[in-house]
Amino acid sequence: MINKRHLIILCLVLLLTLIGIGGTGCTSPTHTESEVPTETKEKVEPEIEAAITLTPTSSAFANARTNMVETQIKARGVTDSAVLAAMENTPRHEFVPDYYLDQAYDDHPIPIGYGQTISQPYIVALMTEVLKLQAGDRVLEIGTGSGYQAAVLAELDVEVYTIEIIPELSKQAQERLGNLGYQNIQVLNADGYFGWEDYAPFDAVIVTAAPDHLPQPLAFQLKEGGRLIIPIGPVGAVQTLWLFEKVKGELEVTNLGAVRFVPLTGER
Repeated sequence: MINKRHLIILCLVLLLTLIGIGGTGCTSPTHTESEVPTETKEKVEPEIEAAITLTPTSSAFANARTNMVETQIKARGVTDSAVLAAMENTPRHEFVPDYYLDQAYDDHPIPIGYGQTISQPYIVALMTEVLKLQAGDRVLEIGTGSGYQAAVLAELDVEVYTIEIIPELSKQAQERLGNLGYQNIQVLNADGYFGWEDYAPFDAVIVTAAPDHLPQPLAFQLKEGGRLIIPIGPVGAVQTLWLFEKVKGELEVTNLGAVRFVPLTGER
């Protein structure tokens, strides 16, 4: 038999439940630098689509992008004016999950789901600059991810052919790039290890995930005089960023330093 006191307590519990006391909130978490994922860390799986409470204005994004270029990219030695303009013109916030929108222009990689990340802005700019692209060049990208690197390349007036092995990311990137009006990018859902022979040879190849060796199909599909940039190394450890240049049919190699990327996946 429920007495009056028990009934009052039951009503209070129901009221507190309805107004959300003790429940989860909808604000975006703030990460310290130590919590920020590197290129190799596995984070949110697979979708991260929770909206943050406050959306920065377009002018705030533009200011953040300018600051990113000045303090993260130019300050570290990237000087190519076309690359700097491409980084400033590409809306990085359109390529990150809503959950991380407030970190879109921060100096670190950001998870995009499925164990993948959008690379640190400086790394994107560095790898783009090293390719020394000219308008009209044909560029192969391995690892589309969110589509951000492809968009930066497209800003340089080149033809971009980008391959993503994860079907969901490939579809999302294709739709996102189309909605943003990029017409010089083709997206393929396939194993990037084998390149894209239908459009070879390429003036440049950029690989945004790390295998443990140089995939020979990519080297074969590189044009004479072309450049290929790729991180190589073991999974979960520091890798080396290498630049390969094809000269008289041979590959000349330059060590560009230590990096951390997600592994290149697929059949071998």
